[in-house]
Parts: sequence; C-alpha cells; structure tokens
Amino acid sequence: MSTTRPYPPGDRGPEPSGASGASQGGTPMTGEPTGGEHGTGEPGTGVAAPAASTGRQVRTLSFDGVSGVVPLARDFTRQALYAWGWLPAASADQRAAAEDVLLVVSELVTNACLHADGPEELHISCDRKVIRLEVSDRGSGQPAPRTPHRAGRPGGHGMFIVQRLCLDWGVVRTPGVTGKTVWAELGAPA
Repeated sequence: MSTTRPYPPGDRGPEPSGASGASQGGTPMTGEPTGGEHGTGEPGTGVAAPAASTGRQVRTLSFDGVSGVVPLARDFTRQALYAWGWLPAASADQRAAAEDVLLVVSELVTNACLHADGPEELHISCDRKVIRLEVSDRGSGQPAPRTPHRAGRPGGHGMFIVQRLCLDWGVVRTPGVTGKTVWAELGAPA
C-alpha cells in the first residue's frame, strides 16, 4: 500500500495557507508548552486550529530545539486524541485505533531521528473518517519497508508497521527545497 503519490485518492492536497492555526488565531493546546504562535521558533509549541466548516481539526507541533522528540510526539498526539474524542476509548476497537495512531507517530518520528537528523514538525489533522499524520524533516532519503521483511531480526520494522496499520502513506517533496514530509492516514474508530 505504500505510495509516493503526493496525496492519497480523494485528498484535496495541502491545507489552505494558515491551516496550522497561526493565521487563523490558533491557540496553544491545553497542557502544551506555550510561547507564541506556530512559526515563532518556540520549541514544543503546540497549536490547534479551530474546526473549519469541513469539520477538519488540525494540530501542529514544532520540534525546533527540543529533545526527547518521540515521547513528546506521542504525548502531543495523545492530547489531540482526547480532544477529538478518540480517547478515552469506549470499546476495544476504539482503544486499538488510538494505539495504532500513537504507534505510527512513534515510528514516523523515530525514522526521522534515525535517518534524517531529526524531525522538524508534526502535523496532525482529523475529520470524522480519517486521521492524517505528517512528519517533516530535512532528510533526502526515501522511506520504504525493508524487503524481505524478517520478523525475527531487530530493527527495520518501522515502515513495515506503518504500511500494515495505515490506509495509505507516502512522501511529499517540495521541488528546490531540502527535506520531505512523510504522511500516513489511519481510519477513525467506529
């Protein structure tokens, strides 16, 4: 299911300018470090965009100057899942869906740490059907599941896990700009 399409079928492409919440009057998330709007270079600033008429909710986390990015990304994502009603889970299926989202975030951020000198930003968006995770970095490599996948060997399972858990995933590159955004989409719990 992996793909290098910029956007999966049915996706309308990137959010309009200001979707990170900065130009729409976004406010820092409750419980997140504060220090200004997104894009100010303040480390660990979590910004939430107000729900648009489409029902799409957006949260962005900058990793500029912070350490412990994997647990920070998981905590940030967990807070978004609580805010969006994915947690606390009312059923085992809903709990599993939330855990899948947290695992995929961990894998994408870890891959950016291991293969791209660390992540720059985590962008999470959610509508009623799909949650989209995007991790931006400055790396030039192309993520891909290790083939052949060997379950007994340590390491190399990150993109295999992403491929198995997600509806779709891919890589977006901007011509003339160093780096990439690795995105993954998971279905909302029933």
